[in-house]
Amino acid sequence: MGRREKKTKKLLGGKGANLSEMTKLGLPIPSGFTLSTECCMKYVSMEGKWPTGLAAELQRNVNRLEKNTGKKFGDSNNPLLVSVRSGAAISMPGMMDTVLNLGLNDTIIKGFARNKGPRFAFDSYRRFITMFSDVVMGIERLKFERLLDKIKEKNNYSHDTDLTTKDLLGLVEDYKILYHKETGNPFPTDPQEQLRLAIDAVFDSWDNPRAIKYRQLKRIPDDIGTAVNVQEMVFGNMGNDCATGVAFTRNPSTGENKRYGEYLVNAQGEDVVAGIRTPRTIEEMKVDFPEPARQLYALFEQLESHYHNMQDIEFTIENKKLYILQTRNGKRTATAAVKMAVDMVHEGLIDKKTAVMRVDAEKLETLLHPQLDPAALKNAKVIATGLPASPGGVFGQVVFTADQAVKWKSEGKQVILVRLETSPEDIAGMAAAVGVLTARGGMTSHAAVVARGMGICCIAGCSSIVVNEKLKTFTTGGETFYEGDWVSLNGTSGNFYRGKMPVVKPTLEGEFGEFMSYCKKFSELDVFTNADNPADAKIALDFGAQGIGLCRTEHMFFDKQRIFAVRQMILAETMEKRERALAKLLPHQRSDFKGIMRVMSGKPVIIRLLDPPLHEFLPHEEREQIRLANEIANGDVKKIKAKVESLSEFNPMLGFRGCRLGVVYPEISTMQIRAIFLAALDLKKEGKDPRPYIEVPLAGNVKEFLPIKNIVIKIAKETGAEGRIPYRVGTMIEVPRAALRANEFAAEADFMSFGTNDLTQMTCGFSRDDSATFLRHYVNKKIYSRDPFQAIDQEGVGRLMRVCISLARCVKPNIDIGICGEHAGEASSVEFCHRIGLDNVSCSPYRVPVAILASAQAHITHGDPKKMRPDQILLTSKI
Repeated sequence: MGRREKKTKKLLGGKGANLSEMTKLGLPIPSGFTLSTECCMKYVSMEGKWPTGLAAELQRNVNRLEKNTGKKFGDSNNPLLVSVRSGAAISMPGMMDTVLNLGLNDTIIKGFARNKGPRFAFDSYRRFITMFSDVVMGIERLKFERLLDKIKEKNNYSHDTDLTTKDLLGLVEDYKILYHKETGNPFPTDPQEQLRLAIDAVFDSWDNPRAIKYRQLKRIPDDIGTAVNVQEMVFGNMGNDCATGVAFTRNPSTGENKRYGEYLVNAQGEDVVAGIRTPRTIEEMKVDFPEPARQLYALFEQLESHYHNMQDIEFTIENKKLYILQTRNGKRTATAAVKMAVDMVHEGLIDKKTAVMRVDAEKLETLLHPQLDPAALKNAKVIATGLPASPGGVFGQVVFTADQAVKWKSEGKQVILVRLETSPEDIAGMAAAVGVLTARGGMTSHAAVVARGMGICCIAGCSSIVVNEKLKTFTTGGETFYEGDWVSLNGTSGNFYRGKMPVVKPTLEGEFGEFMSYCKKFSELDVFTNADNPADAKIALDFGAQGIGLCRTEHMFFDKQRIFAVRQMILAETMEKRERALAKLLPHQRSDFKGIMRVMSGKPVIIRLLDPPLHEFLPHEEREQIRLANEIANGDVKKIKAKVESLSEFNPMLGFRGCRLGVVYPEISTMQIRAIFLAALDLKKEGKDPRPYIEVPLAGNVKEFLPIKNIVIKIAKETGAEGRIPYRVGTMIEVPRAALRANEFAAEADFMSFGTNDLTQMTCGFSRDDSATFLRHYVNKKIYSRDPFQAIDQEGVGRLMRVCISLARCVKPNIDIGICGEHAGEASSVEFCHRIGLDNVSCSPYRVPVAILASAQAHITHGDPKKMRPDQILLTSKI
């Protein structure tokens, strides 16, 4: 996107900018005008008051619109009706509000009915009253739908289009009575007042709960506002020679280069996305509307070629004439994004840099997660089939409301949200669910679009299921499912099954492999993995990991064969007894390290020495304490309890742990270091190339680091590893003091690695457990823009990291500095690590491709990182 295009979108919003661009291209766009995003933010800052001059400017543009269309706003014989739609610079499908058919009243409708036909006119009127009441006045839409359903049930109608003119006349009167009852005022008759109120409502929708939630999930800034687009109405509900639809220039689920979309005859756009009726495929349009279909297919080529991207197009056919209402870059699954990016490179539509920027790094992880096992699917009973709206395979427990999905997710449950149809109010529930199943809706329904955007497995429009949200059940084919029942969804085929289906890991080749080769070309950071066993190391290696950035040795101690020896070591009262217990652990540790370094032959393996407090290895339940006492302490359970109590820390992230264990009990570090070198020497004999990097955790004072470094040097000489094994000794930067004294550490250490979980805790003064309590309120109140344990707190923790890097590199310019932990697999954190000049990031195996992509995108966006001197860091206010 060019600078001019970005500026235009920022001012006019995506919808307004694209409407302006398409008008210049000569496309069939209904006339209209746009109120800018700046107007919106001024309105918000003035607490709902219009900026000076806006009313006069609005009237001037209404007059121009009347001149362009030959229609008159408020005229009973030739009325100008308009749509009022939102349009932010960053697409937020379904999150903000729209009003259609604006400009009708009891007088205008008579002339409108005379000229356009009474059934169409009153159908438009009842739609306008419904949308205005809902969007502008906040009257629950369901109340109007109930009146509509009552007439349909009374007359045994299947569809809205079955209603007669008489039915619609009565419905309009019922709607106006309902409006008066809800507001205490008659329905507004002045079109100018209707327009002003609708514009207010769209501006207000910027801060409605679902829009706020969506911005939080997608990390969209709160201060960019929405534009308002006022356009002449064109009508897809005027009869059977009219239609409305949504189309994509490529398949948004699979990425196939095939036109894809749906439309409804005799309908308005809200009918398609709401999923109230089952739409027809875009292919059928060639038969129903041959000339508009020919024009639309030609526009597919033109728009994709112009924007160099897959387009999501909304269109209306009025009396067999095609109009384009909107185009935007289409939302797509991660699978589709990767395929489209690679295909467009091959087609010459984009270059490799653009391809890398096209894929959402956070969504890429959805490609790496399991699918339903194909072998199990062969014999599985398909309960029902819907539309494969968003691919993947998941299982979970059924819930029927967004609130319940959020509640159960907080309790650690895996849930499938089942709805008649989703609405924008369900956004939090969809985010909490692993999958979504709806009875209504097509591939462009709300559920489908939002699920694809979130990377959530979704089956939409499963019309054979009957959902009873009140009783919390759904039935299909004689089977009933209750809340809490387990079901499995296959979002790739649209089938769903009862119970938990086995899942398998995906095979990542073809377009994925080629796309990752683009990413590696532009990535400046080395991407390592966190792995404690050979299996995880192999997965990460296959995903492109360049080494292991964190091997947590404590995870190896909990094995049943080892925990007894660990407990003997902890309870030992003399060094000799501790060493005897540690001698039992050494062969296990040697084997562990050998397996991991074998997989990573030729690549660095950073092995962190024992980190957690010792009490974590001791039993805390009395039954287990009694058993341990009988095994080790001659039945003296008091001794066990006393040891647990003496070692326990009020906050286990602080106190007697990390390097402090090695300083007080050097024999623990000695055993681990000896096991590392012996394993490396074993591999050397096999012809492998082991590269162990020994990491000292939690050091805040270089005098804590030095004793353990000296042990490493001593054991390297004793084992014969010195000169034969290319080892390094480094430290984690987890304690703020270590960051502030990084120059001292750099003089002694070969490498550093930020442990940002602990660094965040000690810098901010709260723990990871607080993410489930007050931290979410802090994010909602914008005290922190993100949970600091999910993304690096760049202003606080990040500033400390910058200070550390500069201090260290003043002493040792080429010292290797990285980061380990889940921050290292989060896209915005990886970008920050690139900008501050880190050498590597280390994340969980399944997030390695995410980190590689995020690193590549950071380099494309920012270029080479800038190095800053310590005095610059301390003086600058923004880093």
